[in-house]
Amino acid sequence: MIPSEDILKTIEMIRIENLDVRTVTLGINLLGCADGDSGRMLRKVRSRIHAVASDLVPCCDEVSTKYGIPIVNKRLAISRAGVLLEGHDEAACLPLARALDEATAQVGVDLIGGYSALVHKGFSDGDRLLIGSIPEALASTERVCASVSVASTKAGINMDAVRLMGRQIKETAERTAGKDGFGAAKLVVFANIPEDNPFMAGAFLGPGEPATVVNIGVSGPGVIKRAVERLIEGGGEVDLERIAEEIKRTSFRVTRVGELMGREVAARLGVEFGVVDLSLAPTPHVGDSVGEILQAMGIAAIGAAGSTAAVALLNDAVKKGGLFASSSVGGLSGAFIPVSEDQALSQAVADGSLSLEKLEAMTSVCSVGLDMVVVPGDTDAETIAAIIADEMAIGVINNKTTAVRIIPAPGKAVGDRAVFGGLFGEGSVVDVRNPGRSARFISFGGRIPAPLQSLNN
Repeated sequence: MIPSEDILKTIEMIRIENLDVRTVTLGINLLGCADGDSGRMLRKVRSRIHAVASDLVPCCDEVSTKYGIPIVNKRLAISRAGVLLEGHDEAACLPLARALDEATAQVGVDLIGGYSALVHKGFSDGDRLLIGSIPEALASTERVCASVSVASTKAGINMDAVRLMGRQIKETAERTAGKDGFGAAKLVVFANIPEDNPFMAGAFLGPGEPATVVNIGVSGPGVIKRAVERLIEGGGEVDLERIAEEIKRTSFRVTRVGELMGREVAARLGVEFGVVDLSLAPTPHVGDSVGEILQAMGIAAIGAAGSTAAVALLNDAVKKGGLFASSSVGGLSGAFIPVSEDQALSQAVADGSLSLEKLEAMTSVCSVGLDMVVVPGDTDAETIAAIIADEMAIGVINNKTTAVRIIPAPGKAVGDRAVFGGLFGEGSVVDVRNPGRSARFISFGGRIPAPLQSLNN
């Protein structure tokens, strides 16, 4: 029997503290749709998505109503589209992106991930075609999200791919200048990309995944923040170890809720249940912020000394609580710091307390990396590539997932605001120091070799 105290605390988390299931992401293997005839391929893709995903939204709505817990987004993650483009030419790319966008809209789903390429060891013909098409594909679709893996701990960093992605991010932002470069918000560059991540823009169905699978992304920054505040307000001696224990207990409850709902959605759809990704993914709303958790822990100005240590404590405690609650925890599971999507982080950038360099330091101990960071629109492609390279190095050396989702907002300068809307939020443009000073380094290309793990000291 579930203790009554846990039931009451869960009800409070739902009603007051912004507990939600951030996303139910249905993974769909489209490899069977590969065809040398592009017209047949597109028909197969549309048919497969309709056949598998047509009941996703109704099922999610029914489960949400049953438990009284909002499911904020319904999403699809397909096997990477670069494979479908093998044997084709560039004329097949945009029709594929648009077919994915249209099929996703027709089944009522919010976003689709998997317009993706894995090039950490080199380029296939299909991957090269896909990467070349990213700017126009993201500019001409609403729901398609793209991701590119350019590095891994075992392979090192493909600097040719890093250099190329600097250009593609720049062009993608310029093609969506009327929306403050929003296209780049749907594009992420990864090191050690996970194959079961339900969160966008990095979701895709990896080669080791089932043909169809439901992965859940549960988020509860407001829940964690309030738990920390209650502990401190309760009096008595409170130290950081007690704060970590409280975060672990709260994460345990949140993970239980997510797995319960995820398994029911999967059962109703008749597909496998994959993982629950317990990631503290914030929204632009006050009270639903990872930055506010850091403030509750005593960091008065986010970016001040101690911010990295606070994020490390938070990230570790979230993972420990989730792993104790479920044997099906996966994806990224930790603390996200997407700047424009988190009102406290966004305000810290506006106030000048949070710099790009401090953000990079914080990414070494949190989930993902430099996420939803807005930089001046005139930032050159080589500097963007160098920022990517730095973040990839953190992931490769530390054997963790890192990523870059950076938006060079056209026409915007430091201190200006870029507005994206919805969960993507809005953010102040952060200063990029020493622009143009890394061009020669980036121009060398080649590969940064994989690190020697046996001497990890």
